[in-house]
Amino acid sequence: MMGTVGSDKEGGAEGQMSELVARTGRLQQRYEDGCRLVAGYRSSVESDGESDDKIVEVLMITSTSGPGLLFPKGGWEDDETVEEAAVREAIEEAGVRGTLLDLLGCYDFKSKTLQDEFCPEGKCKAAMFALHVKEELQSWPEQNTRQRSWLSIPEALQCCRHAWMRKALEEGFMKWHANLTSSPENEVAENQKDNAL
Repeated sequence: MMGTVGSDKEGGAEGQMSELVARTGRLQQRYEDGCRLVAGYRSSVESDGESDDKIVEVLMITSTSGPGLLFPKGGWEDDETVEEAAVREAIEEAGVRGTLLDLLGCYDFKSKTLQDEFCPEGKCKAAMFALHVKEELQSWPEQNTRQRSWLSIPEALQCCRHAWMRKALEEGFMKWHANLTSSPENEVAENQKDNAL
């Protein structure tokens, strides 16, 4: 999932254990043509500084298997829609809740660490979404293994661990965001959407 505009990021009680539980295992994972299906998101926020310029930031998390930062994503299971999987992964991996907006695109990649009997070559296809972050939880399922960071677009491009995620940020999120903010009709629609949330 990718991010979007605006954020009310505070929430949750500090020091509490998460009542949420992350899903694990591959028994309910979806596959298509030997490819594991994955849902993910990019969350972003536009913040007004002391000037009229808005700064777009995206939320990234640390990897559990090496250096570099990632956009939250994970397996799409057979008891949920791809949108539900993206929202679930946002909560499990990054501890954020919000409103899912648009599909930004689908991106193929190969996982070196997640090869299994259904997908021995580790092929994956990720559906990436924009998410309007409304709340950052103080407690979430993977908080002991992941840290979250809000980064500017240039920082995110530099820190991104995988080339396919950089591509999703450049070709998916940045183009989506530019289209969203360039058209007066889109700006009015976005303001109405923000007011409705």
